[in-house]
Amino acid sequence: MTTKQTPIGSGYGASATAEDVINGIDLSGKTAIVTGGYSGLGLETVRVLSSAGARVIVPTRDHNKAKTALKDINGVETELMDLLDPDSINAFADKFLVSGQPLHILVNNAGIMAAPLSRDSRGYESQFATNHLGHFQLVARLWPALRQANGARVVSVSSWGHHFSPVVFDDPHFDRRDYDRWGAYGQSKTANILFAVALDKRGQADGVRAFSLHPGSIVGTGLEKHLSEKELRAAGVIDEHGQPVLDPTKNLKTVGQGAATSVWCATSPQLNNMGGVYCENCDIAPLGQDADSEFHLDNNSTLTDSGVMPYAVNSEAAEQLWSLSEQLLGLKFTI
Repeated sequence: MTTKQTPIGSGYGASATAEDVINGIDLSGKTAIVTGGYSGLGLETVRVLSSAGARVIVPTRDHNKAKTALKDINGVETELMDLLDPDSINAFADKFLVSGQPLHILVNNAGIMAAPLSRDSRGYESQFATNHLGHFQLVARLWPALRQANGARVVSVSSWGHHFSPVVFDDPHFDRRDYDRWGAYGQSKTANILFAVALDKRGQADGVRAFSLHPGSIVGTGLEKHLSEKELRAAGVIDEHGQPVLDPTKNLKTVGQGAATSVWCATSPQLNNMGGVYCENCDIAPLGQDADSEFHLDNNSTLTDSGVMPYAVNSEAAEQLWSLSEQLLGLKFTI
């Protein structure tokens, strides 16, 4: 299989912060939307993009919580939107499109991890629906504004967790198989990567390039809310005192380091005329090898393995996911 997954030697590394990679970049006159932009990595992404001059819009389910979190950041606006509510996604997109403004950067950052089985009003499994389908619909609805930018980037925050599972196309919502929260998370993160592959293929003629990435393992963002302290210790991300373990060489990062790859994908001139790739540590990740055993949380040595699974960048799987997403959402994402 041919692949674009070849590191470019960006000069950054695992310890780079979002402030490091934004240095020297002027985003004046640019507009960015960051989902999940009022907590954790999203909040840092918003702060740094705003500091470079961008107008940043943060869609949120909780207006008051977002306003409080963002009150010290200039040039940030909030709008109501819920990734599990198709009508709210359409309403958010319609309001933006009516403004007539181009959209230069869209960071699909919001997500949930290892959640107990729950389903949205359509019966769709919540991790797949939130992490992938909601963002697919959002990009589809905002497409005119992305195309209008004459040079836009769509960045999907995936995870090393895509190693847990490919997309199971014949049963994505666990209707006929036992629910596994890590398997569900894994397939949603694989979907983020496959979406970037398919989107970039379609969008590059209009100047819209797509990227996906692994930010690292960062404790304290709220993403880990469904995990016990025992599980976090077993994964090696907190110590016996409950404090975060920080070691960028093992992808155990601060929030600033975790947001770096998102910001790099969204803004770096090093990625001009490139796209459809999965990145980590502010560089394009190499192609990994398919796992030959199941992942177990207490075997965290595998978490430092770099690379993207071949099934996550497979062009045929990317096309299959695109068709499935259109079918599940009842929309035609025509570019």
